[in-house]
Amino acid sequence: MSLADLTFDQWRSFDLSTARQIAQQAADLAGGRVIAVETGEHLGSRMHRVLIDRNAQEFALIPGGPVTLGFDLDTWQPTPEQAADYQESLEQGFGNDPDLRAHLAQLLSPHRRVNLATVLMAVEDENLTEPPTDMPAVLAARGLRMPSSDEWEHACGAGANTLFRWGNDCPLDRIPYDDHTGPQHQPNALGLRIAHDTYRTELTSDLTAVHGGDGGESACGGYGHLLGWLPLATANRNPFYAEFVYGPDGEDMYEDFSTRPVFEL
Repeated sequence: MSLADLTFDQWRSFDLSTARQIAQQAADLAGGRVIAVETGEHLGSRMHRVLIDRNAQEFALIPGGPVTLGFDLDTWQPTPEQAADYQESLEQGFGNDPDLRAHLAQLLSPHRRVNLATVLMAVEDENLTEPPTDMPAVLAARGLRMPSSDEWEHACGAGANTLFRWGNDCPLDRIPYDDHTGPQHQPNALGLRIAHDTYRTELTSDLTAVHGGDGGESACGGYGHLLGWLPLATANRNPFYAEFVYGPDGEDMYEDFSTRPVFEL
């Protein structure tokens, strides 16, 4: 079996010995070395976490195949506390719609099924050194590429169908910038340090979306608690901020943005 065809469901069914064999195959293809193969629990199922060093940069194995992405607003019910917090934001002049679901529908990608290849993805995002349109050539010189938006979202959520990669809830007495011990600081199920800082703004090959943060806009703007956490939502593609990033006002700010390199297996 080609590693590129490895599916997420297969990966979760493997025992640790098989996971180690897959990890070594991936490391060999990447010209790197296996750093760690660990097994834990995620969403009630076994989940292996593989870290590989390639040219002094850490990568995690991201199994693909048919996967579900996006956030299903039809089955989601905000808690009374979340609804009340959003109402407070509306009263302060923030929010795109009086209805919280309608607001989220403008920011989050729709619930859908896609098919993805298994890849290695950098554990840490890295700041852009050139404008976004020039970064594909920069990364290609290193044998890498930018991720697609679907790849980013799948890698972040790792199969979770919740608003955030850790669940549907977030602290409503603080924003992420003021929360130094919250769930956003833990590596995700596949070992990535991702969706952890709203001051980060990760770019992909999709020019209509940004991920993992909003450059600190929500924190500096005083949007409120729930809206302050939403940039970290797995399915948040923030099209309004993407217009700024890829528009004329963002041209000279590319060093403030980042991307998360991918190695194809």
